Amino acid sequence: MEEPAPVEPYAGDDEIVLLAQERFPTGLDLHKKVIWRTCTPNGGVCHNRKEYPDLHTPANFAEAFSAPCNVQPGEFDAVYDGCERPGDRVRFDGYGFASDEVEIGWVQYLVGESEDYGDAEPPADAPGLHIQLASPMGGDNASAYGTVDFIRSFVDEAGLVQESAYASYRTNWWLSSDRTHLFGRVQEYQVEDVQELVGVGIVMGDANRNGVFGSHMAPPVSMLEPGDPYGSYLIARMRGEIHGGDPVPGSRMPLANPPLTVDEMLALFCLVEGFPAGGDDAMLSGPIDYNACSFSTNPDQLNLLGNGVTWESRVKLILEFNCGGCHNEADPQGGITLLGEGVYERLLEPSSQMSDMNLIEPGDPLRSYLYLKLIGDDSILGQQMPYNPLTGEGSLSQAEISDIETWIINGAIENE
Repeated sequence: MEEPAPVEPYAGDDEIVLLAQERFPTGLDLHKKVIWRTCTPNGGVCHNRKEYPDLHTPANFAEAFSAPCNVQPGEFDAVYDGCERPGDRVRFDGYGFASDEVEIGWVQYLVGESEDYGDAEPPADAPGLHIQLASPMGGDNASAYGTVDFIRSFVDEAGLVQESAYASYRTNWWLSSDRTHLFGRVQEYQVEDVQELVGVGIVMGDANRNGVFGSHMAPPVSMLEPGDPYGSYLIARMRGEIHGGDPVPGSRMPLANPPLTVDEMLALFCLVEGFPAGGDDAMLSGPIDYNACSFSTNPDQLNLLGNGVTWESRVKLILEFNCGGCHNEADPQGGITLLGEGVYERLLEPSSQMSDMNLIEPGDPLRSYLYLKLIGDDSILGQQMPYNPLTGEGSLSQAEISDIETWIINGAIENE
């Protein structure tokens, strides 16, 4: 087990770096005071055993280094291309299709009454088992009866690459005209077999179904990449982008808590930058090297909420981070969406709770229903926002509320 080495303390005068060094001298302090507090308390929303990655102990946190992202993606369109791993493969055993192994893009079982399509190509929404392939499956026929084996490669204890046919399904099969979409019939007596098949954890090379096989473009991204904070998926979910600005889909993290402060982000960035490849939880007990950390030269760049009171650089980010978990595009509470396209335009429309008042009235905070919700004014319906499910309370910081008020007073301009 590698022991953490001593480091030279930061002796500069940047107040943010000094604060981070005081609050989070070690990775264990960062886990206890930030990761555990913001990412683990609410099972079902946060990363506490149920949600991948599990971050509730220091050992779990350390295991996120070099761990693959996209193990539990949820909605398929929320999967980032860079998280996609090489897909498992299918191999046909029977007459009519070639027996070459073909990588799986995605698999979906559509429930419904089974139908024999004969020589016709099944429609895209046909009830049955759909398997999108990375390349055409060879053969002469458009349909066949036989067994499809599901195959996965793995590295054994001796370091040798092996493969295993871990599941199979026998039925009538059809191929699309370009032979890249395989459709299997699911009759009533086969339903349980197919449900078991799709539940075994098939690795899909194009999990987000956008036609891009991420692992064909570059090695899959890690949850936390030792030495590379900007290339770490968990940090990208906090920032909304990865590497040089490549957008990462999904709601900003953490969902149920305020975003990390600048000193907290600095501690996380410096920990990741200095974490060795192959390091374990013992490394968390050692000091975070703020003195050698490249991000200590300009920690303000890590401000998740931006600088300057404008829509793009400040107000939009405050709403995304603090309100986007509940007011998202998939399931917007109260009928208001504060993520995605068209948010600014929606804010200039009437409130659903008080139709005679716009959510934002440029120039007049006290006639802006959203602002009144944020400050908990007596005239609002329901609770003050943002609501914290852990405490039953909700409030932005005074600085955030003041910035939104200033933005409204100055005309609530979108592009400034």
